[in-house]
Amino acid sequence: MTDSPDTPVLAIDGGGTRCRIAFVRGHDRHIIETGSANVSTDFDSAVRHLLDGIQTLAQRSGTDAETLHALPAFVGLAGVTGQALVDRLSAALPLQNARYGDDRLAALRGALGRGDGLVAHCGTGSFFAAQIAGTHRLAGGWGSVLGDEASAQWVGRTALSHLLHQVDGFLPMSPMIADFRTRFSTAAEIVEFARDADPAAFGALAPQVTEHAAGGDPVALKIMQAATDHIAANLKQMGWRSGMPICLTGGIGPHYAAYFPDAIAPDLAEPKGEPLEGAIALAQERDKEIAHGYC
Repeated sequence: MTDSPDTPVLAIDGGGTRCRIAFVRGHDRHIIETGSANVSTDFDSAVRHLLDGIQTLAQRSGTDAETLHALPAFVGLAGVTGQALVDRLSAALPLQNARYGDDRLAALRGALGRGDGLVAHCGTGSFFAAQIAGTHRLAGGWGSVLGDEASAQWVGRTALSHLLHQVDGFLPMSPMIADFRTRFSTAAEIVEFARDADPAAFGALAPQVTEHAAGGDPVALKIMQAATDHIAANLKQMGWRSGMPICLTGGIGPHYAAYFPDAIAPDLAEPKGEPLEGAIALAQERDKEIAHGYC
């Protein structure tokens, strides 16, 4: 979905679960994957993964690392919440011609190209993005403590909350709850897990919920419907109108398609490309900015 100009570029798409780094030269692409790159939750670890990833990419592509450092680049990372973090990244990384932003920009561009539409991204975390009439708007992505509703971690955490409600006698037993009870036999085990669990650990529980919801489990259905209602409400707040495409992205995002109301369901659309494709397109735009002196 991207052009392939002669000038090589470096593109980085880093989220809370993984980071992908691409060296693109014409039609040739070299892509590697490394660990999580959320600069708000663990800046030092994110930088380490980026530096190691760029070095690995240089080796695998047969290119000097210094050459990669000088390329026009787009660096889209989870947790880039403002200029202060951009300044820290710029000082910590050896990239000389990079534009920094959060990973939502890459996901939006990858899913929609240059067209109008909206993205509801639900992976380990969640966020919303809209691209309408040449402008974009971003919302959410504030992390598991203050937000990330409808994300995989939210689904897993909510499932455990419902499990505790069943322990308290407020919910009847269901196949999903029985399934979780094979791992968490007591309330103490649930609380102990939750105390130490990071978002990825909570998110790893989400597939049990989506599977049981598909099978008609009432508690799982309640969780999935609550998440879908949240997504639908936010899409409307972001400017969605009937006929405007909506892309559900991320690991759990597409699982919500079955729970949307009839007024929205017809506008659900497959994304045109992955976030890394969006990062590549933005890196190519960075090349054009440099060529025109907008450094």
